[in-house]
Amino acid sequence: MASSDRTGNRTKRDKRQRQLPPELGYYLIVTDTEATERCYFNGLRDSLPDSVRKKLVIKVVETKTKNLIQKCLELTAYDPQYRIPWIVFDRDMVPNFDQIIKDASAAGINVGWSNPCFEIWLFAYWGNMPNIERSWTCCDQFEILFKSRTGHDYLKSDAELYRRLIENGNEETAINVAKRKHTQCKRSGIKTPSQMIPCTTVYELVGEIKCKSHPHGTQEA
Repeated sequence: MASSDRTGNRTKRDKRQRQLPPELGYYLIVTDTEATERCYFNGLRDSLPDSVRKKLVIKVVETKTKNLIQKCLELTAYDPQYRIPWIVFDRDMVPNFDQIIKDASAAGINVGWSNPCFEIWLFAYWGNMPNIERSWTCCDQFEILFKSRTGHDYLKSDAELYRRLIENGNEETAINVAKRKHTQCKRSGIKTPSQMIPCTTVYELVGEIKCKSHPHGTQEA
């Protein structure tokens, strides 16, 4: 019986050790797209040094736009003390875009939104965020740029998307460009994200992760 107890206690101790929160955080990213954001953030995760990946978790979950907040809250509830919740989504044709952002913030969820679409953030890897109002126009123009800079067709389901961006573009430039655009929009008196064109706050999430993986680096403009 004593041997069994010792084994059982050791198992419990091992389980507790495995459940220790990751030192640099557990990023829960809930998005409403089928592939693009998942491929991008999985690529970001896989690009981190092994030593960092042992300390920082990035988990991407997909759901419908109307379920973003609820899904994020449900998943955060498992380990609320250390999960860092984010929703990532685009204005695109979402009628209640501003309200979702407001409700998420009120619920303690960080929001990485893009206007008009996620590709406007990807544009920034090559130093510019063009003034485009329609998501399909943004995607079409980004496809042309991506092809010319990488030699590859732009596919939303491309598992190598993130690698192609950092190898052919500049991530620090992207963060600085997006930060300046966001600041300009706010300084101009625009109060609602749906009116901030072009603009994105995805840079805040990416910048935070990169700063944690390179604590002595800088992402400032």
